[in-house]
Amino acid sequence: MTAASGFEPESERVTRQLRDEIVDGVRAPGSRLVERELAAELGVSRLPVREALKALVTEGLVTPRPRTWAVVREFTPTDIADLDEVRSALETLTFRLAAQRRTRAGLARLRADLDTELSAAHEGDAVRARRAAADFHETVAALADNELLDELEGTLRSRMRWLLGQHDDLVAVAEEHAELYGAIADRDVSRVEALVMKHLATSRAAVRRKQSRD
Repeated sequence: MTAASGFEPESERVTRQLRDEIVDGVRAPGSRLVERELAAELGVSRLPVREALKALVTEGLVTPRPRTWAVVREFTPTDIADLDEVRSALETLTFRLAAQRRTRAGLARLRADLDTELSAAHEGDAVRARRAAADFHETVAALADNELLDELEGTLRSRMRWLLGQHDDLVAVAEEHAELYGAIADRDVSRVEALVMKHLATSRAAVRRKQSRD
């Protein structure tokens, strides 16, 4: 939203809604995204829809097609492997810096994300749990206090949220986040690094299971 008026431009609202629907699995991979149909569905003109689709192409969630339509991206095994390699490198550094540089206020934000995730996971609320899990990772990136790292994380944020949305064992992921939170709170860098490796392995296994079913 703009700071002056609190008004969210239509294109941003449409982008946010479509992004959430893709990440949450409401719009399945390969689904058609036709400007005219989306405009009618969302009650807007075609221009904000066009701008939203362009933004989502840039974020890596949508694949453009000729003229006025696109499709929800179908991540190939190669896409996922590439994303996992980059994620592994970035998150190892991010969590280590977060453990070294975390502040009391930042730790409180991280605890709030964790509590939301734990509550949602135990209630079986998959959408809320996965969103909170993604928030947890983004808060860790903020705790790392490295502007360039934060910029890189921002370019991958939507794809990372999609990747985190592939987890079915919500409680297991939340419990691993709880372990990571404890290590960050203790500034225990070596334990954080070991837990990150474990967390990445859990994620890879979850994605493989999901992809094999799909």
